[in-house]
Amino acid sequence: QLQSVESGGGLVQPGGSLRLSCAASGFTLDHHAIGWFRHAPGKQREAVSCISTSGDRTNYGDSVKGRFTISRDNAKNTVYLQMNSLKPEDTAVYYCAASSFGATMSRFLYAYWGQGTQVTVSS
Repeated sequence: QLQSVESGGGLVQPGGSLRLSCAASGFTLDHHAIGWFRHAPGKQREAVSCISTSGDRTNYGDSVKGRFTISRDNAKNTVYLQMNSLKPEDTAVYYCAASSFGATMSRFLYAYWGQGTQVTVSS
C-alpha cells in the first residue's frame, strides 16, 4: 500500500487556477524527491514538475514553465502543484510519485505512484 494520494483536481475554465496536493500513504514524503506527471488520452505520460527533498531545487516541463509552481510542506507531509493560467491542453489525469534519485524528470526513476486526479480545462 505504498503509494501517493493526489487530490485537488476538477473542472476549471481556461485561464483559471487549481492547486493539486500530493500526500504519502505508507511512506515518509520528506525522504523522497517528488514528481508530478500527467497523462492525457492519446498522449504519453509527461513529466510536469519535480522537487527535491528539501524543496530547494525544482524543475518544470517547458509547456508549464511560468504557469505552474511546485512546493512542499514536509511538516504536513504534502507536496503541492499550483496551476495558473490553465489551458485546455493541460487537461489530463495528474499523478504524483516519489523518487530516491533526486529531483529528476525521468518517470522511470519514480515509484509509489498515486491513483491520479482528473484536471479538465474547458469552457
